[in-house]
Amino acid sequence: MLIYAKQPIYYLINHYPQKIKTLYLAKELDKKEYSRLMKMDFEIKRIPNEAAVKMSKNANHQGFLAEVEDYKLQEYQTFLDKDFVIILAGLTDVGNIGAIVRSAYALGADAIIVSGLKHLNIEPILRTSAGALFDMPLAVEHNIYNILNDFKMSGFSSYGADMGGLDIKKVQIVKKRVLVLGNEGEGLSSRVSSKLDNIVSIKMAHDFDSLNVSVAGAILMDRMRYE
Repeated sequence: MLIYAKQPIYYLINHYPQKIKTLYLAKELDKKEYSRLMKMDFEIKRIPNEAAVKMSKNANHQGFLAEVEDYKLQEYQTFLDKDFVIILAGLTDVGNIGAIVRSAYALGADAIIVSGLKHLNIEPILRTSAGALFDMPLAVEHNIYNILNDFKMSGFSSYGADMGGLDIKKVQIVKKRVLVLGNEGEGLSSRVSSKLDNIVSIKMAHDFDSLNVSVAGAILMDRMRYE
């Protein structure tokens, strides 16, 4: 799996260097840093910018590319012993998904389940998450109703994000909980909402339609911390 951009690659260098097979450099590093990298177990190759542009398919590679171990998805049933799980119901934008992964890791969520998709492109999610994906268990399951039923049977309470919901500040948050975030354009379907225990929202200071799903998700995750 190829990733690029400085931040996600340095996350791996500093936390999981064993996952890097080959580091490609299309820019000069200072001697001290280059010497540090040369002492690590992965191969380092210097390449011209033209090659880096081709490898990254014209994306902003920032001079850093790496061939890394494939990310391993997990089975969502292994999350039933967690406390705080995020469920993405029909999200399709990998940028949003990556941003949610990053926030989930920073704000103490235990795992993420992507539902409604048959295939998930991991590489851009890894980049957008700035490498946090390697520390965040992730599962893909097409049928969200199976997921919700399994978590309910395992003692979880579910909270779905919707503008018409109760102010999250006024909702009791229990320890075993799932937060369900809906599609970027349409939000949660009425059928999914009907399966949830609580529908919650973020009270706005001004009259405004909505927040981006990754921004709203981060705010809700922070307010749903269990202390």
